[in-house]
Order: sequence, then C-alpha cells, then structure tokens
Amino acid sequence: MEIVSQNRSFGGTQSVYKHPSNTCGCEMTFAVYMPPQAKDGPVPVLWYLSGLTCTHENAMTKGGFQEHAAKHGLAVVFPDTSPRGEGVANDEAYDLGQGAGFYVNATRDPWKPHFQMYDYITSELRSIVEGMEGVNGKHGITGHSMGGHGALTLAIRNPELYDSLSAFAPIAHPTQSDWGRKQLSAYLGDDESGWAAHDSTLLLEEHGWKGDILVDQGASDQFLDLLKPEALAAAIAKRRQSATFRMQEGYDHSYFFVNSFAGDHVAWHAERLT
Repeated sequence: MEIVSQNRSFGGTQSVYKHPSNTCGCEMTFAVYMPPQAKDGPVPVLWYLSGLTCTHENAMTKGGFQEHAAKHGLAVVFPDTSPRGEGVANDEAYDLGQGAGFYVNATRDPWKPHFQMYDYITSELRSIVEGMEGVNGKHGITGHSMGGHGALTLAIRNPELYDSLSAFAPIAHPTQSDWGRKQLSAYLGDDESGWAAHDSTLLLEEHGWKGDILVDQGASDQFLDLLKPEALAAAIAKRRQSATFRMQEGYDHSYFFVNSFAGDHVAWHAERLT
C-alpha cells in the first residue's frame, strides 16, 4: 500500500491509502482513522460507506467522526464508493458509474470488469484492514444514502462479518425506486429476481438481523420519495425486528444531517462492539 497522507486528529491518526485492487482491477483509495487507544491495544472497527458522487474523502472531512471515535476508542474505515481511473467504465449521469458503485458485484458489461464493490468491501478491503496493526476482530458498519443501502444489505447478508449495524437516510427499497432500478438493471441485468439480494427492505423481511439496528432519517430530506424509508419501517414492524428508527424533524440529506447524528451512531456502535 501507498500512504497518501497522514494527519493528527483528536490524539489519533487520520490516514489515506492507495493500493492495487485485484477485485476491482484498478487502483483503489480508502481512509482509516486510528484512535489514540490503538496505541495501548487493538480496537474495534466501524465501517462508513458513503453515498452517490462521494469518495473516501467526503465523510472523512465532513462527517465529524474522528472526535467521537477518539472518545470511544473505535477505528473508522472510509472506503471509496466505486472503482475509478482510466479504462474504468463510467456514465455521464451522476447516479451511475464512477461514484455510484451501489456496493454490488456487476455481472453486465461494461461494468463487470471493475465494479465488484460487494466483494471489495466484504473480502479484499476487509482483509487489508484486519491486517493493520491496532485493530481487533470486532466490526460494525454504517453508511449514508447509497452507503446506508450498502451497510444494511452487506450486514444482513453477512451477519458473521459485522457485530453492529446502523444507517443514515438509506436507500431503503431500491427495487422499487429510481435510485435502484436504474443501477440494478445496469449492473445486474433486467431479471429482477436477482435484485432482491440488494434490497434491505426485502432482505430484512426475509432474514431479519441478529441484533438491533439504528436508522436516522431526515424528515425534510429532499429525496424521501427515492429513499422510501416507510418501506423499511414497515419491514421492521412486520419482522418485529429490534430497531430504533428516528425521523429527525427539519433535517435534510446533507452532511450537516450526518454530522449532527454521527456522535449518536459512534456511541451506539461502541456500546455493541466494546
């Protein structure tokens, strides 16, 4: 791995790395915040998956996670949202291609050679992170918007990999939303029977989650019709899933919303991971 940058933050270290990815077939970038407690022994890991158009940098600089992670002794991993670079397929629209990997393994060209974000997050990057000095085997996962979709689907499908789960304004029912149907058909094909494995509402109804879930959603989110939080809330009730689902009055879809509740989520994960 190549160290791109390292900065002192709240007694810990915020680092950015580049590495050649066998899974995605290109160079990938990710960031890790290591809290000061890691000097005294291994700490749990919180994964933060970002949303459409974001890179590793957005939440790293705007989310405000470092202060809370330092307080509670959690490392935080900020992956990129898609493969990038020359030769990687892209689209003129902001919601497809580079910056919009949707945390799936693409099976259709031109996306298939590089867009393998499901395996990248759950396998390749996880192995890299677990090999870092200062982390233990406890992992939680959260994310915002497309990243909230990723956090929920990856955790529900891989409960052995994650010990805690939360989401900020997730794309909750992508098989029935324009933020989902477009991308799932492009990456996976027109056979909708394969889409359900990437829909947190459908996954939760069928499988549930081994623990409790925290979801925060801005009540003034300008994308509510695309996110479909009511579908996820209904699935929680139908499954009788242990969960806290909070509609936050006056909050929109921005990083001001994420930053406002980042402390709650970090504390919530810390309680379950430590």
